[in-house]
Amino acid sequence: MSSTAALLVFIGILALATFLILLPRIVGRREARRLQERPSRRSPVVVEDGPAPAIDDSATDEVVVDEALVEEIESIEVEELAPTEIGVEAPRLRDRLGKTRATFSGLVGTFRRGGKIDDDAWDELEETLLLADVGMTTTEAVVAGVKERAADTHVDADGLPELLRDELAARLEATGSDRALHHAADGPSVWLLVGVNGVGKTTTAAKLAKREQADGARVLLAAADTFRAAAADQLGMWADRLGCEIVRGQDGGDPGAVVYDALDAAHARNVDVVLVDTAGRLHTKVNLMNELEKLKRIVDRTPGALQEVLLVLDASTGQNGLTQAREFAGAVDITGVVLTKLDGTAKGGVVLAIEAEFGVPVKLVGLGEGADDLVAFEPAEFAAALVE
Repeated sequence: MSSTAALLVFIGILALATFLILLPRIVGRREARRLQERPSRRSPVVVEDGPAPAIDDSATDEVVVDEALVEEIESIEVEELAPTEIGVEAPRLRDRLGKTRATFSGLVGTFRRGGKIDDDAWDELEETLLLADVGMTTTEAVVAGVKERAADTHVDADGLPELLRDELAARLEATGSDRALHHAADGPSVWLLVGVNGVGKTTTAAKLAKREQADGARVLLAAADTFRAAAADQLGMWADRLGCEIVRGQDGGDPGAVVYDALDAAHARNVDVVLVDTAGRLHTKVNLMNELEKLKRIVDRTPGALQEVLLVLDASTGQNGLTQAREFAGAVDITGVVLTKLDGTAKGGVVLAIEAEFGVPVKLVGLGEGADDLVAFEPAEFAAALVE
């Protein structure tokens, strides 16, 4: 290609580039001119200007008051509403004894079908009581009592549930007539909580503290379980949560010193109830039982202070709880039993066995993990919950 041709090609490319650069400007100017030349459209909504409506100043400045109406309103007395007390309802045995109730449900269903009472009916009753861990001796006594009631009333099988309910309630009321937690007439009341490890003594102490605080008592916790690691720390957390005082010693220290200091503090601070959480008294270790007797002697130095010695038992252990009760009964005078974890076991019949053998009342039962789930034991409610 000659130099002339190359020059013409270059000039052509330059002219095309210039045209492409100027094209948007030319189109934009033409579009603007076209828009200016178009007639403007009227708005679909026409707003006409006109004089504003006149406002009567006299209507705003002058307010008509009905004097009779004002007097009637002022004569009405407003009644103040009393503040509503919001409380936590205590759990019912019927709602929490699902597993033990299930043990009796088959028996009750069989009886409700009616018919004549025969040996099979008595055998089924005996089997059910044994499955609920009532124990052989107590079971035989209960069956004999129901038979006697049936002979007196001449009922059929469908009447046996009511007879069983009445028999259970009567036996529990006879063996445990006093289920109250006692307080000293003057000075602090001391409640010792005893039992093996794992039954829930520390948690029971905290729940008891909450119950007493709700009744207006000033409570002090004594962490006398110096042998179990972190036992005092656990009780201390409960004390912080409940806002009550606590006396504790060093890990591995003398539990007697803790109890002594707790009694001194209780007198100095006008405490109403001292709850003593003791160590897990393994019934196979004589030295631990001796230690428990020593704690009792320390409390007895203050006449009338020791009001309760509560044996805490795990309901799920069933008849094994009787073995523990025998050992503790030999070391201290037990005034009552706290049966924990009753809501999670089918062995609730152990209540009958404990009271029948030792004559010691079950005063409290644990029906859950909540702080309000420790409730007073009611024999009639318990018996009705099993068979109704």
